[in-house]
Amino acid sequence: MSNIKRFEDLIAWQKARILTQEVYLITREMAFSKDFGLCTQIQRAAVSIMSNIAEGFERGGTIEFRRFLDIAKGSCGEVRTQLYVAHDIGYLDQEKFQKLLLLAEEVSRIIKGLHSSLK
Repeated sequence: MSNIKRFEDLIAWQKARILTQEVYLITREMAFSKDFGLCTQIQRAAVSIMSNIAEGFERGGTIEFRRFLDIAKGSCGEVRTQLYVAHDIGYLDQEKFQKLLLLAEEVSRIIKGLHSSLK
């Protein structure tokens, strides 16, 4: 961790960025884009993941960074929950749902590993 100088170099942030891009792409699709509430909520949750990783890193302290990683991990759970909602009401087919769910789970695991490494 000591050799990482920028939050952009963190794998957790990089993967969260990919997840955010994917969320924005799916929420542009016709049916999903018309559901303003769910659309904006899942977008905000995805952005929150990468934002909290960055903010925690930039604060410079291990304790604060871990706290922000906890928040980012919570936002991963929020994205996963909203993916279930989108799938259940027909906005996402099984293939897109599984792809995004696996990516969100991967981001969550990476954040957990980073959090553990800071002890």
